[in-house]
Formats: sequence, structure tokens, C-alpha cells
Amino acid sequence: MIRVGLLVAAILVGLAARAQQADQALIADAALGSDGMLSHAVRSPRQRTATEIRVLRPDDFDAAKRYRVLYVLPVEAARGTRYGDGLREVKRLDLHNRFQLICIAPTFADLPWYADHPTDELLRQESYLLRDVVPFVDANYPVVPDASGRLLVGFSKSGWGAFSLLLRNPGVFSKAAAWDAPLNMQASGKYGSGPIFGTQENFERYQITRLIAERADELRTAPRLIQLGYGNFREHHEAIEALLAAQNIAHLYRDGPERKHVWESGWLEEAVELLVAEDSR
Repeated sequence: MIRVGLLVAAILVGLAARAQQADQALIADAALGSDGMLSHAVRSPRQRTATEIRVLRPDDFDAAKRYRVLYVLPVEAARGTRYGDGLREVKRLDLHNRFQLICIAPTFADLPWYADHPTDELLRQESYLLRDVVPFVDANYPVVPDASGRLLVGFSKSGWGAFSLLLRNPGVFSKAAAWDAPLNMQASGKYGSGPIFGTQENFERYQITRLIAERADELRTAPRLIQLGYGNFREHHEAIEALLAAQNIAHLYRDGPERKHVWESGWLEEAVELLVAEDSR
């Protein structure tokens, strides 16, 4: 009986270990592209298909240093480039060298709204970022492994994502910059958001206006939210500016100039400059 009991216990331990492994992402070693960027293939239980973690390091990269990380959040699924390529624009502007940043651009299997679907286990975008991408970067690159070293930048859907990620996880990220984003959305459905949020109830967990009011007390001392300019969504930024001011939340705001709704239209450089500025930490 003792041997049988030990065998059953061993089987249960083995099953538990397999279950734990099944919940972990499989992330490959880096492959160097012709553009000088690194790419890690990812198979996550929180994403429907294989994804990537793209990495841009300073040219004088030193493994003995600690770097801040700029998460360049995509607007499109997979490697879509209808609105440009954020990481390529960072490289073109030489922002990774000028500000000594390791820049990370994860891809997503579905249209990224940076939310976890309430029932679909393969549509967990926030969890994928928090449980797979960030821990992998912290463990495999010489980065500042806390909130002070993690910055978020995005526009449109990924501008919403930058704000929602910081507001929902203020202990994980330091600052977020959003440009031309539908930050004042009050319901799920527009811009392909419906299938990602799943329900209105779930959408409200990520709703920027609700999160700002909820986090107001934590955000009054130093500007951690930055909103810049517009292309399609000026009225959204104006509404959020009024809300931030009413809540007496420290933040930075630039109303314009108007620019084209793409990564390359000129807004990204200012966004990164403000993110890394000492007086806005």
C-alpha cells in the first residue's frame, strides 16, 4: 500500500509539473535579422498563434550595464504595417542610442487592445504581456527590473493600451505616452474592439475614464501619463485632459500639431523625449 501511495503521489506531482509547464510560454533564443534587430519566436498559451518579441538594443550595447526598457506597443496584429512599424521608426530616429534604451516590440495573434477576453483562454493580451513578455525581457536582458525601468509608448489602439496597462498595473510600469488614441471610448465595439473585450462588462475593466478616476490618488505626485497631439482623435484627448485636470492628476499634455495617423508622422520622437526626461519621472 505504501508503494502504491508513493506511486500515486509521484504521478500527481508529475501531472502538476506538466500543468505548470503547459501554462508557460516557450520562447526561443534570439535570431538576428538583416535589419540588425533581434527576434524571439514565442508560443504562448495566452495567444492563438505563434508570436514574436522583437528587440532593438543600443549599438554600443554593454551586458554589464542596466538599461531602461521602452515597450513599443503595436497597433496591428502580427507584423502588420498598414500604419508603419514602430520599432523601425525608433531605429530610424536613433532613439535607442540617444537615450540608451532597450526597445521591445511584442507581436499579438489578434488585433491588440491589450485586454484579456473574459472566456477565451487564447485571447489574453494583457496577461501575455505581463506573464510572458515582461518576465522574459527582465530575465534575459540587462534591464532595470522594476517599474522605474519600464516605459510604454503607443498610438491609436496601442495608445489606449499604454494608458490602460499603466493604470491597471502602476507597480509594473513607470510612465506611458499615448498619441492620437480613442482614450475616451465609453463602450466596446468600435475599431475592432468588440471581439477582443468580449462583453461591455469586461470592457469597463479597461475603460480609461473609469481607471483614471479609480487611480487618481496614486497619480497626483509625478507625471506618469503623457498625451500628445492628434490626427483622428483630438476630441478624445481633450476629454481626457479635462478629466485629468479635474482629478488633479499630474500629467503632460500637448494639443497638436495635427499629424497623419501613422508611426512615422513625427510624434514618436517627442513622446520618447518626454518619457525619458528626468523631470517627468
